[in-house]
Amino acid sequence: MAGASVALEKHGAAAAGIGAKDVAKAVAAGRQEAGASAAMDESWGGFRARMLEQGRLHWRDLPWRHTQDPYAIWISEVMLQQTQVSRVDGRWQRWLAAFPTIEALAVAQPADVLQEWQGLGYNRRALSLHKAAQQLVEESLSTMPCDYQALVSLPGVGPATAAGIRAFAFDLPGVYLETNVRTVFLHELFPDAQKVPDSVLAPLVEAACPPDNARQWYYALLDYGAYLKRTLPNPSRRSAGHRKQSAFEGSRRQKRAILVRLLLEARDLAASGGAGGLTLEESAAQLGQKELEAGRPEPRVGLVAELLEELEREGFCHSCGGRWNA
Repeated sequence: MAGASVALEKHGAAAAGIGAKDVAKAVAAGRQEAGASAAMDESWGGFRARMLEQGRLHWRDLPWRHTQDPYAIWISEVMLQQTQVSRVDGRWQRWLAAFPTIEALAVAQPADVLQEWQGLGYNRRALSLHKAAQQLVEESLSTMPCDYQALVSLPGVGPATAAGIRAFAFDLPGVYLETNVRTVFLHELFPDAQKVPDSVLAPLVEAACPPDNARQWYYALLDYGAYLKRTLPNPSRRSAGHRKQSAFEGSRRQKRAILVRLLLEARDLAASGGAGGLTLEESAAQLGQKELEAGRPEPRVGLVAELLEELEREGFCHSCGGRWNA
């Protein structure tokens, strides 16, 4: 809690969000060893009330908010990373129909997991989900743990994802510092600051989170943050960690995604009696055709070979007898 007080005092702009008296109380509390937590918690009362009201005004009725199943919430948290809510709605339900439990996901073929993920972007997330499910089964766990360290030990589960699972599945407080939450804190507490680091925001996010209502609290921040991003210049751009996303069109990442999709299509043809997989030459020709259709130059065969080998090292495909298979 004292760290939050130091952050408030150092960056100064917090008075615009919580109120000068509350900030003064928080800073004073942070300078005291005894009783700091109680005083700090009291100082956030007005801020919490305002944020919960903003959440009520901008509430989004999303399907994953109608469950407290840790597995289902884990899937939603991973899908929502760098993917728009509108794209996840529908795909989340379809995923749960295909892989309704951790055990079902763990025993699935990687290609089936990748196939179900197509269209959501960042295919690596799908493989991480698969590997994490296998790890949980190996550890004889049929549900997601609520312990933070146990969660972040899973492939693809970072601090924000772990905090999201803990908040939404178990109603446990924590530092859920994702993009919409970051937007709210920058807008409310640092309206004029630039390049505010997460190391400053994290203790504030921790201090502000109510100990007994984390689920509703973070729903409110997510919805208010989404509203702010729709109606104002994105406050997240004032975060020290903000980076403009590199162009996807024509990128190496796009070529990799196309190759994965082509290999999955070839697998489907093999199931219908066709030849399994693709040779390097077939991969290069089909990728080249996709690139030409998009008005881009055909890639070198050497580049396609590099990409296939890269994908194989990462577990997206494998080669056998001169053919590449998903």
